[in-house]
Amino acid sequence: MINTSSNTLVGLFEDERTAQSVVDELVRNGLSKNQVHLSSSADYVGDAASGGTGLTGTAPTEHHGGGFMGWLSSIFGGEEDYATDDRSHYANAVQRGGYVVGVDADEQERERVIEIMNDHGAVDVDQHAAKYGYSTPAGSDIGNRLTDRPTAVADQATGTIPVIQEELQVGKRSVQRGGVRVYSRMVEQPVEQDVQLREEKVTVERRPVNRPLTEMDRAGLRDQTIEVTEMAEEAVISKQARVVEEVRVGKEATEKTQTVRDTVRRTEVDTENLGTAIRGGNNYADDFRRDFQSNYGPSGATYESYAPAYDYGYRMASDARYKGHSWSDVESTLKTDYLRENPNSTWDQTKGAIRYGWEKVTGQR
Repeated sequence: MINTSSNTLVGLFEDERTAQSVVDELVRNGLSKNQVHLSSSADYVGDAASGGTGLTGTAPTEHHGGGFMGWLSSIFGGEEDYATDDRSHYANAVQRGGYVVGVDADEQERERVIEIMNDHGAVDVDQHAAKYGYSTPAGSDIGNRLTDRPTAVADQATGTIPVIQEELQVGKRSVQRGGVRVYSRMVEQPVEQDVQLREEKVTVERRPVNRPLTEMDRAGLRDQTIEVTEMAEEAVISKQARVVEEVRVGKEATEKTQTVRDTVRRTEVDTENLGTAIRGGNNYADDFRRDFQSNYGPSGATYESYAPAYDYGYRMASDARYKGHSWSDVESTLKTDYLRENPNSTWDQTKGAIRYGWEKVTGQR
């Protein structure tokens, strides 16, 4: 949905890439860069930090100053109209990561600008407000109410800190690790084999004889023919196909146990008493004063000058970070931390009081 006010057209887009594409196409279609304004959450934050200079290229208006909020005011109205018009929705949309493109267009350019914005998927700002649940106006104190940004809470009667813990969820997915492709093809190779072949040969032999004629010889006194056939064997080749081997392709599945390691976060909430050791709210206040009188009173110092040191030792001994540690384990860390909190103090002068508070609470004294 494209909102219009006077000669300004305003479109909302959910990502920077799309919004920048709209700006580029508008410029390619003849609009000057001074006519096109692109704003994001950075401009919104810049407004709060700089007092109204977050939107680059947007000139200050007479009544509302510069920056993104000033630009919205010049289009949709002033502070008194903030809760009743689209200014609140556009401010909230940008605060939640949206991108607003504003175009100063005359009558001849309006239709083309609207067409370009709609072609790139301009978002209906009212539907966006309903989707993300920010129908309540964001207000003008934008620097203190950014979405998903924690704010400090001071002097409140009650407060709530959500305790959040991440859980490790391990799933499975199938991935290709490799495989086997089997091909078959026909090839020829020469072979040879020996075979015994039989061959017959007719022989004719003449030999001289000298013997009396027998009756059988007499029967042979006639014409006759004797015929003898020669036989021979020759090789006959034939081929017969036989299956001599099978190649079987299959899969074999195995299972293994894999240990998955990662880290998860959780909220730890520690509590401590604020200054009760010095204010007399527990059993240590009198002990601290007696130790002061014994060790520092004769020097002319006042108890109030040493009270922060006793209190610091008391508080650190109650801190869960140092639970179970001795003074020698934590002295270096406490020194750095204490001097950061009390830059005008001297560690050698206050160390004894801090250690007394620590050891008194931890039972080491």
